[in-house]
Amino acid sequence: MLVRLIYASRSSRSITPDLIESILAPSRRHNLESGVTGVLCVCHGDVFLQVLEGAREEVNLLYGKILHDERHSQVTLLHYEEVEQRRFSSWRMGRVDLDKLNVGIILKYSEKPILDPFAISGRVALALLEELIEGAAIVGGC
Repeated sequence: MLVRLIYASRSSRSITPDLIESILAPSRRHNLESGVTGVLCVCHGDVFLQVLEGAREEVNLLYGKILHDERHSQVTLLHYEEVEQRRFSSWRMGRVDLDKLNVGIILKYSEKPILDPFAISGRVALALLEELIEGAAIVGGC
């Protein structure tokens, strides 16, 4: 059974290219083995928004690790559902810098021109992520 999970978290330290790489490189290796796909979004220099898709057991195990990962704080589950098919199957772990998006895209889904993932619903987060696929804003992780 496939599931999709979306969460937001704050980074316990400033998000730098080295921190992102320390998350993405092992994630991509592990996700290839475990069949997990998804996208990691970064915004405001300290906030993550992530979608994970895969077998229920694998996604649940990975989310449990994230909950205890010292790089994350305030981990907040936004959305969890069983799905018939993956939406993010092209990415073992894609990446998006939400601060570099056109403000018009953010304003479609947010009350302000700066997205606060903690203030949106899971459905809104999913709609934003799906628009990022359509706009080819997701990079890496293939």
